[in-house]
Amino acid sequence: MFDKMMLCDEGFENVVERGGVVGFALLARLPYYRGLGLSMIEDIGLTIDGEPIERGDIRFSVRERSWTLDEMESVYDDRWNFGEKAKVTVLRSGGLTPGAHKVEIAIRMRVSYLPFVPTTKTGRELQLAA
Repeated sequence: MFDKMMLCDEGFENVVERGGVVGFALLARLPYYRGLGLSMIEDIGLTIDGEPIERGDIRFSVRERSWTLDEMESVYDDRWNFGEKAKVTVLRSGGLTPGAHKVEIAIRMRVSYLPFVPTTKTGRELQLAA
């Protein structure tokens, strides 16, 4: 139900640090109506223009704090709230070219009352400004 709201239209941009483009970022929302502790986010998978992104190249940020996906496994004192826009950054030298890119995201989360680990997926074209 919330899969169509996972990807945000704004916030799709290259990331510049110390004068160089070190990757790109997008904004995403949690596809779960209650919010979850960060340790309950099992994985965030990204595919850009048909190319899967390595888990180790993904960083997750909310409220000015950032983690690798591996670090998130043991974050028990913070959460991703319903409706909150998180920044998902991909480390990639040079980032992406300006223009349209097909972005797919899959979020796997552990929900205490479910006997399985759901993965919610969505994708669409996002525009990277020049």
